[in-house]
Amino acid sequence: MKTSTKIQLALLNNLVWVMVAVFFLANALFTPSFLSARNQLNILFQSATLGLMVLGQGIVMMVGELDLSMEATLAFAPGITILLANRFGIPAPVCLLLTLLIGALVGCFNGLCMVKLRTNSFLLTMSTQIVMRGLVLFLVPFSLAKLDPVYTFLGRGKIGNLQVAVLVLILIYAVFEFLFRMTTAGRRFLLTGGNRKAAFISGINTDRVLVSAFMLAGVLASVAGLITAGRQNAVSNNMGTGLVMMAFAGAILGGCSFNGGLGKPIGMLGGTLLLGMLDNALTLNGVDVNLVSATKGALIFVAILLDRLRFQLTAWIMHRENIRRLTGGGD
Repeated sequence: MKTSTKIQLALLNNLVWVMVAVFFLANALFTPSFLSARNQLNILFQSATLGLMVLGQGIVMMVGELDLSMEATLAFAPGITILLANRFGIPAPVCLLLTLLIGALVGCFNGLCMVKLRTNSFLLTMSTQIVMRGLVLFLVPFSLAKLDPVYTFLGRGKIGNLQVAVLVLILIYAVFEFLFRMTTAGRRFLLTGGNRKAAFISGINTDRVLVSAFMLAGVLASVAGLITAGRQNAVSNNMGTGLVMMAFAGAILGGCSFNGGLGKPIGMLGGTLLLGMLDNALTLNGVDVNLVSATKGALIFVAILLDRLRFQLTAWIMHRENIRRLTGGGD
């Protein structure tokens, strides 16, 4: 393969980081206070919740499915946990584990329903999302405040000047980048999403991979719920509202595809940072909150177009490379 072709493919596969660099430099020059260390840490801190949602959504998209229920899981897992803790006096450390368990069970339910009933993941998780949000609105009509410091540590704790939420975000992304890049188990997700029948024929338990993807999404959504609850020192019934669409945008910008079989955590982190910087830059420039919302909606549209454009350009580059080989073209 020609060196120029390799460079073109590498740029397409890492396009989000090119966008992050361009956007960062533009705001460093034209947005007041954007470049300050305090603001950069603030971007990371504010992006922690979204980053976990993007990663969870990206993992599900890797296997060729969608999960609309993540934003409801973000509120449902900590909401049910705190209600149980208040009723039965459950210790805060156990509450942390219980929150993660509830998220995993929600994901397991979604995954099992999809593989056993052969239902559409979009419709299935949309119904799960509506049910969980309704239960949270019913069970938590008012905010559950004054949480135990252990329970809020992920959202409010600091190590020096660095928020624990930022460290958690970086650590989780590093772990998943290693798993998907270096382990056979991680590569099974991409193989399942790329061609499910071929993956099954080759010996991969595709049903188990699908259920695992939804369970991971549920756990990551519950961690995002812990960070959100810790940040505001309360569990409210509107936590996570509207985040699922931004999670889609971040995952697509980061290299995932609605067709499945594509994506890597480092790219999803780039998508998260791009969205975080956009929100921060618009706020620093005093843009009206309604225009911020409109801009985010436009970015989702751009992400969808980018997904299609990236697929077409990759196909065209590979087609051109195959023709070059067949005609005996040199390097």
